[in-house]
Amino acid sequence: MAEKQAEMTPLEMKVVRQIEYYFGDHNLPRDKFLKEQLQVDDGWVTLETMLKFNRLKSITPESSIIVSALLKSKSGLLEVSEDKTKVRRSPNKPLPELNDDYKDTLKHKSVYIKGFPLETSLDEIQEWLNGKDTIENIQMRRNLQRQFKGSVFVCFDTEESSQKFLERDDIKSFKDNEMLVLSREAYHAKKAEERKSNKAETKAKAKQDKEQQQKNVEDKEMGALLDEQTGCLLRFAGELEDVSREDFHALFTGHGKIKWVDFTRGAKEGTLLFDGNAKEAFDKAKEANGGELKIKGNSVEWQVLEGEEEKEELKKIIEAQQESFNRNKARGGRGRSGGRGRGGRRGRGGRDQGRNQYRGKKTKFESDDDDDDDADGPAAKVAKTENGS
Repeated sequence: MAEKQAEMTPLEMKVVRQIEYYFGDHNLPRDKFLKEQLQVDDGWVTLETMLKFNRLKSITPESSIIVSALLKSKSGLLEVSEDKTKVRRSPNKPLPELNDDYKDTLKHKSVYIKGFPLETSLDEIQEWLNGKDTIENIQMRRNLQRQFKGSVFVCFDTEESSQKFLERDDIKSFKDNEMLVLSREAYHAKKAEERKSNKAETKAKAKQDKEQQQKNVEDKEMGALLDEQTGCLLRFAGELEDVSREDFHALFTGHGKIKWVDFTRGAKEGTLLFDGNAKEAFDKAKEANGGELKIKGNSVEWQVLEGEEEKEELKKIIEAQQESFNRNKARGGRGRSGGRGRGGRRGRGGRDQGRNQYRGKKTKFESDDDDDDDADGPAAKVAKTENGS
């Protein structure tokens, strides 16, 4: 683009800026129509053809004004034919080779500016940048719906010019809007960090959602289990210092099948979970023992749990077993936690434990042998941020 010339009118400056953009390093390599026109007449393009470009035509439809403006330009980028009907890029200004070095140069000559109101026009941005060194290109960044995003990339003629621009004090605001101004390199580094952070947050949220979903499933399953299992718990209390869980299994052998013994050696109370009706098992064992059910000669108080008390106790047993299950999985064990309780070698379930399961997809009361760690699902894809490159 041409630098501001004293003898140019504001209209002529707009004309030169626009036509030099069409033939400039940024636009010309990507402008299929204009490149085709260059092949017709040794690079010459008629002004009639140029006035088919809507933006130029909106600035002025007069060929004479265009010619007058181009003749005043000191950039040397364009030539006007002798009959003043055609224009072309000067053969002395060949297009640069679009290699990695050129792209790297462009990056270091460019700055990122954000904070423009969404209704801002290119003319307003050009006017705001007018006089702030020589600008080769202004790229208004747009979304997929072609709406202005409020930010631009501005490419200067040299890296020194872009650095000088970043140090200016009069670029901090636009129409009372606070502006964010960064080198293009700093912008890409910032976006890369944001993408990394967003990816981590998305992955963490996906994991959290998965865990919450699993918890909801387990809570639902547990609720179903609590509704289904009634009359299966028998609480006991007494002097039980020398009693083990195996003693309870022996006491009820032939009378009821114990699935779980919630008891720690030396405690004075505990709970038995039966695979069936606890009262029936208790009555049979009591009758078989002469009407009084003792354990190793110790008197014991027995109570069949009902209602909310039963549900709460059963829930506690399920959670304790799930905790034991997860602990063994974390240790990488072979899954012998089924039935293992507090303070015993064989576990809460005792001898009959290996052949039974407490029904439920996640709550196992027997064996963890088939346990597999659930792999985290893939993180949700994050849309790439348009960077205008």
